[in-house]
Amino acid sequence: MLNLQHSARAGPACRSRATTRKLCVSVSAAGSTYGNNFRVTTFGESHGKGVGCVIDGVPPRLAITEDEIQLELDRRKPGQSIITTPRKEDDIAEILSGVVDGVTLGTPIAIVVRNKDQKSQDYSEMSVAYRPSHADATYDFKYGIRAVAGGGRSSARETIGRVAAGAVAKKLLKVIGDTEILTFSLCSLTQILAYVSKVRDIGCSVDNGAFTMADVESNIVRCPDQAAAHKMIDAINEVRTRGESCGGEVTCVVRRCPKGLGSPVFDKLEAELGKAMMSLPATKGFEIGSGFAGAAMLGSEHNDEFYIDEQGRVRTRTNRSGGVQGGLSNGEDIVIRVAFKPTSTIGIKQNTVTRDGQETELRARGRHDPCVVPRAVPMVESMVALVLADQLLQHFAQCELLPRDGAVGADPTVTRQFAHQA
Repeated sequence: MLNLQHSARAGPACRSRATTRKLCVSVSAAGSTYGNNFRVTTFGESHGKGVGCVIDGVPPRLAITEDEIQLELDRRKPGQSIITTPRKEDDIAEILSGVVDGVTLGTPIAIVVRNKDQKSQDYSEMSVAYRPSHADATYDFKYGIRAVAGGGRSSARETIGRVAAGAVAKKLLKVIGDTEILTFSLCSLTQILAYVSKVRDIGCSVDNGAFTMADVESNIVRCPDQAAAHKMIDAINEVRTRGESCGGEVTCVVRRCPKGLGSPVFDKLEAELGKAMMSLPATKGFEIGSGFAGAAMLGSEHNDEFYIDEQGRVRTRTNRSGGVQGGLSNGEDIVIRVAFKPTSTIGIKQNTVTRDGQETELRARGRHDPCVVPRAVPMVESMVALVLADQLLQHFAQCELLPRDGAVGADPTVTRQFAHQA
C-alpha cells in the first residue's frame, strides 16, 4: 500500500482552515494469479529451486491424490520424445498443504515440483544479448532485472503450476458436473479433451464428438488422426535437425459442460477462455466455434437452430457457436482452437542487440522444444479446467443457492444438471 499525503488551502474564505487529503494507492503484484473463486497463483523460475502453485477456493471433501496430479504432470514434462526438449525432469508433485488423507480441507492447497536438471551455463550468451521474439528484452524494459537462466518466469516451465492446479479443477468438474475435458493439437486442435490439430500447414481430420484420450495419447505428437500424425512428426523432425522450430494449433473440446456458466458483458465465458489461452507461453491466436470463418457467413448459415431431443433437453442442430451463446454455456460441446508460434529460441545465428545497446549476432543455446504443441495439449486442457472450475463456483454462489422450482425455461433438465442434485 502506497500512501500519499496532500495538503491544500480551501480558499480565501477559509484560509484559517487547512485540509489534509490522503490518497491511498493500492499496488499489487500482478500477473501470477488467475480466478476469483477457484483462485490459482503460480510461482518459481525455470532454473530456480522449484516451481508450483497455490490453489485457494477448492471446496472441502474433494478426493484428490498426488497420483492424479502426477498423471497430468507426466503428460507435460520434458524429455518425452525426440520431438520435445531433451531436458530431463521427473517433475514429481508434492502436496504441501490443504489435503489430508487424500481429501481437501477447503484451505489453500500448495503444490511444489523441485527442479533438478538445470544447465544455467547454456544461457551465458543470453545474459548479454536478447533472443529475438523472446521475453528477454521486454522483461528488462519492465523490471530492469530478470532471471536469465532458462528464461525465468517466461519459460514454459511456469505452466507446471497450471497443470497441477488443472488436475484439481478437472476432478472437481468430474465430480460436480460430469464434465470431460479433452485436448488435441492442430500441430495442435484442443479439448478437456485437447489434441494437436495442426503443425505448420499440416492439418488433420478428427471427429470432435468421438475421439478419446487413448486416441490423443496414441502417438508422440498427440494427434488422433494417425496418418496426419506421421506427417506432423516428420515436419517437426525436419526443422529440429536444422536448428529451427515451427508452430501449430491445439483444439480443445469440452463435453457435457453444465449450462449457464459464464456471466454477461465483461465476464463472458469465451472472454475468460480467451484470456486463459492467451496467457499460455507462445500463444498467438484464439478461436471459438466458427471463429474467424464465421465472419464470411450469412446469418441464416451461421445460426444454430434449436430443437428438443429425446430426453426433453433444448439442443442445437449445429454448433457454430462453439457451445457458448450470449457469453454463457449452452450445454453443447465447447470447441476452441489455440495457435502457437514457433519456439523463439533456435540454433540459427540471428541479428540482435546487447543489454548495453550494441548490435550483435546470437546463436542461442539451451534445450528447447522444436515445436511446443505436443506438450501444450495438457496445458490447454488445464487452463480450460481452471476457467470452468472458477465459473462453476461462481454459478453455484449466484444461481444455485435458492430452489429452482418455478424457474422459467424450456429445459427442465437444467434443474438436475449437477450430480449432487440428481
